[in-house]
Amino acid sequence: MNEVIAADLTDIVLERYSRTPDPRLREILSSLIRHLHDFARDVNLTEDEWMVGIDFLTRTGQKCDDKRQEMILLSDNLGLSALVNTISANVPAGATETTVLGPFYVPSTPERQWGESVLLRPLGDDIPLIVHGRVLGPDGEHIPDATIEIWQTDSNGMYDIQDPDQPENNLRGHYRSRDDGQFLITSIRPTSYPIPVDGPVGELLNVTARHPWRPAHIHAVITAKGYNSLTTHLFDAEDEYLKEDVVFAVKESLIRAFTRIEDPAEAAKWGTTAPFWFLENDFHLTKAR
Repeated sequence: MNEVIAADLTDIVLERYSRTPDPRLREILSSLIRHLHDFARDVNLTEDEWMVGIDFLTRTGQKCDDKRQEMILLSDNLGLSALVNTISANVPAGATETTVLGPFYVPSTPERQWGESVLLRPLGDDIPLIVHGRVLGPDGEHIPDATIEIWQTDSNGMYDIQDPDQPENNLRGHYRSRDDGQFLITSIRPTSYPIPVDGPVGELLNVTARHPWRPAHIHAVITAKGYNSLTTHLFDAEDEYLKEDVVFAVKESLIRAFTRIEDPAEAAKWGTTAPFWFLENDFHLTKAR
């Protein structure tokens, strides 16, 4: 009898939402309601268990602020961000693949000049990284004045907005491509790092016996007039967590090999010092409709 009532309740709820004016919103809500109700029936969800879930989601929202997005972190760790990216990307052959934005993106970062370093602290024991390449269109055309925005963790595995000891906008910034599509970035080689585990998402990882590590990568967002925006990563080919990324965001085509160069003359060519790491990488955009 309870199963009949539960099924009837789902139909009643769906009928109430069937008058939603926006057709796409109506489609999304109807599917969400059906799947949520089926989930509750499938696991025979109790009221106590659902209250635990509500408390978890509430605390996840409360953990969000202008420097921390725990909801995105949760979506990432459930694989939902990667799934939505895969479904919606529709990247044609030859174009750079997209991946997740992540919870540590900061808009309106400073513009960096050709070859200027995004590292705002003394280099110390780190070795410079030079990233050079071009922004290209689907026919191989050079795209001038494209914006190449990057961000990454420092060598301690923390983003600037997590670490009060780092200068503001450390290892963040955006560059512009020249008339021939070329860009030149100076940074440091990225390192693998653990996502924050001091909130609800950390609790979820703990109770499910999962590690919190992301493989070393540089985030990049590339935008240009007349082309679709590209959100992607450049992953370090030597990182041990490539096959176990906690947010499921690694794609084979985004893995890159960093080359160590010892020659001072070659370093001078790129405006840096030897030794240095070097990565040649082009970004291939798609035309906007």
